[in-house]
Amino acid sequence: MERDGLIDWTRPEFLKLKGYSACKNAEALGDAAPKRIVKLDANENPYGSYPDCYDAIDKIPSLAIYPDAAQTSLKHLAAAHCGCEDDQIVFGAGSSQLIEYLIRLFVDRDEELINLVPSFAMYQFFSNTNCNKVVNVPRDQNFEIDIDGIRKAITPKTKLMFIANPNNPTGNVTQIPLIEEALDLGIPTVVDEAYYEFTGVTALPLMKKYPNLMVLRSFSKFAGLAGLRVGYGIFPKDIADRLHAIRDPYNINVAAVAAAKVAIAHYDELMVNVKKICVERDRLLNMLQEINYLHVYPSQSNYIMCKVLNGKSATYLQTILEEQGILTRCFGGVWLENCIRFSIGLPEEDDILMDALKKLA
Repeated sequence: MERDGLIDWTRPEFLKLKGYSACKNAEALGDAAPKRIVKLDANENPYGSYPDCYDAIDKIPSLAIYPDAAQTSLKHLAAAHCGCEDDQIVFGAGSSQLIEYLIRLFVDRDEELINLVPSFAMYQFFSNTNCNKVVNVPRDQNFEIDIDGIRKAITPKTKLMFIANPNNPTGNVTQIPLIEEALDLGIPTVVDEAYYEFTGVTALPLMKKYPNLMVLRSFSKFAGLAGLRVGYGIFPKDIADRLHAIRDPYNINVAAVAAAKVAIAHYDELMVNVKKICVERDRLLNMLQEINYLHVYPSQSNYIMCKVLNGKSATYLQTILEEQGILTRCFGGVWLENCIRFSIGLPEEDDILMDALKKLA
């Protein structure tokens, strides 16, 4: 069979896939980047990482030696922090990598994953690359999960469900009794707590009662380590074993290991910055409510979702702000039509955002 090029040899189910819509930075903007960048598009920590993280990275004995494939010391520290056993912990290059591993582990090509939309785009993304069927169960008008809708969506092919808590990108928290109702349905369920530190609401204690529960956490947000890509999950021991069996053997690099250890050791100090972000979130939320072309959704995380009203376009708003060096995240589709999200920045950065928004009123 004659073929014109390598693209003709690729798997046909991947030909129509679009890549993840990643956020921008000054490097991505290139020569068009303004001198001043206010980066409010990726839910990053505006206070950065703990200073000792840099010292720990500088003191790495050798970059020529692979990290510990068993993640021994890092698992021990995380387990002590979470109050679980070492062999329940699995680290990934960001919790996103663990999402991919979990989909690969539980969901075969002809099986189904339940996605409670709108929610974190990576659930759909990795389902696409794993060639699974995604069953979208819409949240209600307040972005709360719909237990009856989930129940009706479950079939013999249902193998996994994700609940982002707080939900990304909407910022709302699903309270524990409702998560228990979801767990009572019996399917393997991942509660994605990437933003847990901003709420203090966690499903982790429920693991003693529910063998179908798995919990994900991240160092990207509270610890300011997004650039190093380090996250972890707490799992039943037999599931942790299977995840270790299918993960890349050296998936956490030595710099990420060194910085994550420091972050765990200085958790209380990092939480001081988390509290500052929460105070600033509430201040920004109050100011955004004064903008007459925005409907502001309540948030308990480090970002605020808004629906753009009065005939204005979220995409146009994003473009105008970007021209001024203010980076934001735009959303669309059935569940988030004409929406824009603002990460919480430093107070002076949020003031710059507000000045720009007021001028567009």
